[in-house]
Amino acid sequence: MGEAGARGRAGQGGVTVAVLARHYGFHSLNPCRISYTIEEDEGDLVRRGFAYGTLPEHGERGEERFTVEWRREDDSVFYELYAFSWPNHFLAKLGNPLARRLQHRFARDSLRAMVRATNPGQAAPRNY
Repeated sequence: MGEAGARGRAGQGGVTVAVLARHYGFHSLNPCRISYTIEEDEGDLVRRGFAYGTLPEHGERGEERFTVEWRREDDSVFYELYAFSWPNHFLAKLGNPLARRLQHRFARDSLRAMVRATNPGQAAPRNY
């Protein structure tokens, strides 16, 4: 579905990143900037993540936050993707239902990638 790239050190705030997405026969380059990173280690809870905001050339206008949380107490791991956006480009406005479907597909694919990365051989949940 796409490729990602970063200029600078991707784990820092202020770094510009871009996702080259391929969908339905066309490509779009979607630039964003890392707003902040999350590095928390409090007792039984470890949380890591980052958030980025879209730049003016992005098809959508909004933010996304990716967080992984590990609870030492029971060794459970949680992944959260939080996002909000609205159309920024006239094609995104015209194709708003399609844009929303692509966003849902991205969220599903993101969850499945996390499951594969943390549980080799385990299938991702189908209900997402």
